[in-house]
Amino acid sequence: MRAPLLVLALLISGLAGSAKPAIPSDDRAIIHTLNRLGYGARPGDVARVRAMGLPAWIEQQLHPERLANDALDQRLAPLTTLTLDALTITRDYDAPVIAERKERQRDGTERGAAGETGMTATPRQPSEAQRKNRLVLSELAEGKVLRAVYSERQLEEVLVDFWFNHFNVFAGKGPTRNYVTEYERDAIRPHVLATFRDLLEASATSPAMLFYLDNWQNTAPSTRRRPKTAAKAAASARGLNENYARELMELHTLGVDGGYTQKDVVDVARAFTGWTMRPREGTGFRFVAARHDAGEKHVLGHVITAGGGRSDGEQVLDILAAHPSTAHFIAYKLAQRFISDTPPPQVVARAAAVFLATHGELREVVRAIVTAPEFFAPAAYRATVKTPLEFVASALRATGSDVRRAQPLVKTLRELGMPLYYCQPPTGYDQTADTWVSSGMLVGRMNFALALASGTLGGSAVPRSDDPDLDAVRVRLVSGLLGGDVSPATSATLAKATTVEQVTALALAAPEFQRQ
Repeated sequence: MRAPLLVLALLISGLAGSAKPAIPSDDRAIIHTLNRLGYGARPGDVARVRAMGLPAWIEQQLHPERLANDALDQRLAPLTTLTLDALTITRDYDAPVIAERKERQRDGTERGAAGETGMTATPRQPSEAQRKNRLVLSELAEGKVLRAVYSERQLEEVLVDFWFNHFNVFAGKGPTRNYVTEYERDAIRPHVLATFRDLLEASATSPAMLFYLDNWQNTAPSTRRRPKTAAKAAASARGLNENYARELMELHTLGVDGGYTQKDVVDVARAFTGWTMRPREGTGFRFVAARHDAGEKHVLGHVITAGGGRSDGEQVLDILAAHPSTAHFIAYKLAQRFISDTPPPQVVARAAAVFLATHGELREVVRAIVTAPEFFAPAAYRATVKTPLEFVASALRATGSDVRRAQPLVKTLRELGMPLYYCQPPTGYDQTADTWVSSGMLVGRMNFALALASGTLGGSAVPRSDDPDLDAVRVRLVSGLLGGDVSPATSATLAKATTVEQVTALALAAPEFQRQ
């Protein structure tokens, strides 16, 4: 049974050691919350939140289904691949490219005309089929940027990015690309404020994850059939595959110090034998009993009795989702995202307790973190560095820019070291400051700021200012973009600007804007 809300409130209060203080309502707290629970303030947002009250705005964001998103929906409407399932993407977008490649190989043209002479071949222009196929990930990335900039459901977008990163898949690995649209839309997005157990299973059964971490090949060795041909022999060179089992415990649930052993890894892998898919068909999850190890398994002190089928893997997910190490690991990562790179231990402890008391209700875990006194403490203000996505989206929001084409922004993110959906390691993109602070990266951010402010970026336009008083413009930008709180060095730098474009670019590149 789930803990009654009164019991939960008493638990949190007891862990805090005193009555929970009220959420502050000053503009500094509002700006801080807009930065952490979303992608920054748009012109007028601080006044709107002040009028409705910050607690009401937070509660609204915790229930995104109550917020209309018509303006965003209109911008997403032209991105038609966002609504397609993996079967359609595989059949209509990927299969024609594969067929075209095979045809070139049969004709002997795949190597290019210079193949026999050693000369550099002229790059072949992409065919119509290739251009169409590239639309899938291109539109997915464009949609992610547009959602970050224009969604009224800002916390939802932050959490979709967080959980996709937590359960990362790499679109560059074979047919994973055909499943990524469906993965984010159907496995991640619906569960970011639901239960962790549901999110965990949605990821585990997604073909994107099954292929990326090789569980689709995970087979009990005794179940392998004798192949009839050499090609089939190579394709069936499976057996027990520990990749998913290890990452499931180390990265998705318990954490690297979560208390599991190599024996646990082996038995978790055995539990997930037969959880598979057909990579090049675009179809979904399937359980193949003939490939499953039905023997008894021991996982973290629990016995999974012999004779089970798909339920073996489901029992493992139950065990992991309810484990105290998982509660702590998830609480830590969420607190790290919302408070600081090294979050206060007491916040992590309270959030972990909420996780356990509510059986992994993520809405309540997030609520415990973003309404905690430590969230609003001076030490948390501008304590984290924006990732490239957070920087670009917040710059567009802060300047009130109109994004007519998002593809140049996707290209910018790639140049800033964050190609969307192309993070290769299962750890996903790091969210701590040391990853995103270097001279090269800061130069790249400055170049983006200059291009956006001057109108040379392409596809996005900053509203023009007709105010001839540059000092007045500078004051407005310091107030609107930097929350009115800048260092003497930043003030001196902004004072050197001689045009509106320059002062806008310098404000966006300021250290205060790089942090949140």
